[in-house]
Amino acid sequence: MFSFTWIQISLFLMLLLYLTAVTGKEFHITVRDGDQASLPCENMINDQEKCDSTTWIYGVSQNSTAVELVTLGQIGKNAKHKSDRLSVSANCSLVIKKVTAEDVGRYTCRQYESGQQQGPDALVYLSLITVSGHKSPKTVMLSCFVLTYGDCRHTVKWLHQGSDVDKDGQDMRTSQSGCSATISFKTSYYQEKPGYLATFRCEVTNKNNQEVQLCSFTPLSSCEKAGVDPTKTSVELITTASPTLSSTTQEAHTDCSLLNYVMLAMRVAELLLITVITVVLVRARGNKRPPDAIIVLNSVGSPPVTLSAPAAHQQVQDEAAVNYENLRGPFASVKLH
Repeated sequence: MFSFTWIQISLFLMLLLYLTAVTGKEFHITVRDGDQASLPCENMINDQEKCDSTTWIYGVSQNSTAVELVTLGQIGKNAKHKSDRLSVSANCSLVIKKVTAEDVGRYTCRQYESGQQQGPDALVYLSLITVSGHKSPKTVMLSCFVLTYGDCRHTVKWLHQGSDVDKDGQDMRTSQSGCSATISFKTSYYQEKPGYLATFRCEVTNKNNQEVQLCSFTPLSSCEKAGVDPTKTSVELITTASPTLSSTTQEAHTDCSLLNYVMLAMRVAELLLITVITVVLVRARGNKRPPDAIIVLNSVGSPPVTLSAPAAHQQVQDEAAVNYENLRGPFASVKLH
């Protein structure tokens, strides 16, 4: 039983050594967007002339087709769209300038001699850290996330003045999910306290090599290795390159306010127009005069006579008196016996 156990252990060690020899070395490099990355080629053959035995192959995912970026020391035709950002150093490392999200993936350094591959591949996994911010009228939110090849192998969290932040604190709140983390606080803090953003750091830990990096929100700044005092650097960066927060909500709020002002002006103009029209109609009715002439209809067969207003009034009075007398006449001459 004892000897059988040792046989199993020996076979396991031999298998482990075999797999290490076949797969070669692995490196995990994490940089911030916009930084420069240098990917080492640990299986490089010595005495190469301008890395003419080195080929770099790139894969964005396990299911994607690999692309040759460098073929025997020369930038390949498949990398022409970003050839201005790629170069090969003297030790055959692949140098990528201004790293973006499209550069995240697995890089394979392979050696050739006389058309035959020499030795195992050297693998380099490149990950990218992105820090962004968003401002609304009431809240500022900072986001930090890591783009990786395959599953997330990083932990991400926000620090304030070098310490962890409570998830449900009174002044600020933070949340973590996979390879991302956010922190939010009142906009008034950002506006009233100069350099307040410089007190925040995004801590990114690479589980593959336990490397810890601290990234500030300040643009155009690289992440720093843990243990380095970033106070002086942060103040200089915050002064020379002011952070910019996206404020789409604020812009939408401004547009909405402008529309409200326009609608209010139109309503005021409408009320003024209605008032003017009402005043004009009232004055027109108040200035209406009686007619200057009245048409008087005579008895049947007589033509109508047009009289002026005073004359018509006098005739109406005379006719009333005459009619009254005519009505009284017959009744007055009647006597009873």
